[in-house]
Amino acid sequence: MTAPIVHPVFEPVTGTYQYVIADPFTLTAAIIDPVLDFEPARNTVSTTTADSLLGIVAQNGYKVAYLLETHAHADHLSASRYLQLKLEQSTSPKTGIGKRIVQVQQTFASKYGVEQSELDGVFDFLWEDNQTFKIGELEAKVVHLPGHTPDHVGYLIGENMFCGDSLFLPDVGSARCDFPGGDAVQLYHSVQTLFSLPPNYKIYSGHDYPPGDRQDPVPYATVAEQQERNKHLKVGTTQEEFVNWRQERDSVLGEPRLLHQSLQVNIREGRLPRNGMFVLPLKGVKEVGGVKL
Repeated sequence: MTAPIVHPVFEPVTGTYQYVIADPFTLTAAIIDPVLDFEPARNTVSTTTADSLLGIVAQNGYKVAYLLETHAHADHLSASRYLQLKLEQSTSPKTGIGKRIVQVQQTFASKYGVEQSELDGVFDFLWEDNQTFKIGELEAKVVHLPGHTPDHVGYLIGENMFCGDSLFLPDVGSARCDFPGGDAVQLYHSVQTLFSLPPNYKIYSGHDYPPGDRQDPVPYATVAEQQERNKHLKVGTTQEEFVNWRQERDSVLGEPRLLHQSLQVNIREGRLPRNGMFVLPLKGVKEVGGVKL
């Protein structure tokens, strides 16, 4: 089995791990979960992080074939469309995401007033469960990992699972399940799917939030390390224990800082709203001072 070259790239503002994965023989590559920088105080977008990914590609002579998303992120904007446009003259990479993104698009299109014409065909591939495709001579397999979001998938490439937000590092634990379509029971079973992989396989996470006793971010832990030490879901944790804890924890969490901007961009495959404006809904406000405004 050919081992891929893996470049983990950490984006510290949102705690996101992005990955450049390459076939060492053909230098064909894929980029997973790229970040488009957004400054909410000024409502501005920039491409410093995405350009660093292009730097890795150029430095190593990679030919990017795919821009892959694990799910519709609610904490950062996707740079997939930007990278696709920057690379279209050289390699014309295709974008891909799990097929249930259609469900997520429908949920949030009505919430944010996104027209269907802005969603039709924005992703080149809507992956089927267990679908395989080639990155050069590497075989990649799409694995449905619902729970954090209903559309969530992981990419199994060689002995490496890029699991997005399905599982974090052992000392961080697991992702929230309170977004529309999220489900703690499903996440529990998705983690069992990850734990069914051979113990030496690496599980690369979509985020790291190093706790106080660990300063540096880490991209992966092995299956065995997760089974033994994951603070929320190690082997022996029952479904009932995890679900009760996860639901209690999620009930007191605030919404992600970039929730509304991220979803409006990411269901469009990294495209900005056509009118250049984000919809920011009021949080349950129906009246002010006893008066309906």
